[in-house]
Amino acid sequence: MFKKILIANRGEIACRVIKTARKMGIATV
Repeated sequence: MFKKILIANRGEIACRVIKTARKMGIATV
């Protein structure tokens, strides 16, 4: 259960980072 929550949090953070990167015009892999 705890590991699943950590993975979900990582995915959410990754999505936010990608969105901010796109706004700044940085190409993400």
